[in-house]
Amino acid sequence: MSIKDDYHGTTVSDPYRWLEDPDSPETKSFVEAQNQLTFKAFEQCNILGRFKKKLTRTFDYPKYGCPFKRGDLYFYYFNSGLQAQHVLYVQKTLDAEAKVLLDPNTLSSDGTVALSQVTFSPNGKYLAHSLSKGGSDWVTIKVMMVSPDGEGTLLEDELKYVKFTCMAWTHDNKAGGAYTSLKPGLTNT
Repeated sequence: MSIKDDYHGTTVSDPYRWLEDPDSPETKSFVEAQNQLTFKAFEQCNILGRFKKKLTRTFDYPKYGCPFKRGDLYFYYFNSGLQAQHVLYVQKTLDAEAKVLLDPNTLSSDGTVALSQVTFSPNGKYLAHSLSKGGSDWVTIKVMMVSPDGEGTLLEDELKYVKFTCMAWTHDNKAGGAYTSLKPGLTNT
């Protein structure tokens, strides 16, 4: 069934609105049918392997982010080549040995949890980060305490079902917050 929206006197038909619910049986059935069609076409493509090999070689190189300082510690992102997500590293000085602070590649066994945002408190002692599951816009915000030697401890508090948010910390490092939309009918605890 096509839904019609009225935008200031202009009617716009939206025959695919039903696809916006990724959990509906209709959407799951549609996605499965699309995957079957796509993989059938891939099976008939005799040069797909060459493309995959070339793309793998093209993207398989180390990638470094610019280091940045929060408080007394230095942080940077690094990807060894074919990692799905960049890993956040920490060091006491620019010459010190770096260690992993947050590796989003280990957050789920199937690779469906992605690190969306990271926001440090000004003194670098707290790290708020949002996680998205399965490509959803709805994220969960978690907070990690970072010790002076760069060890991370995940705190229990979290905000669930947050969408389109900006996380921030007060300049005195006493509180963090998020400007956000919550999933209708839910409250954060």
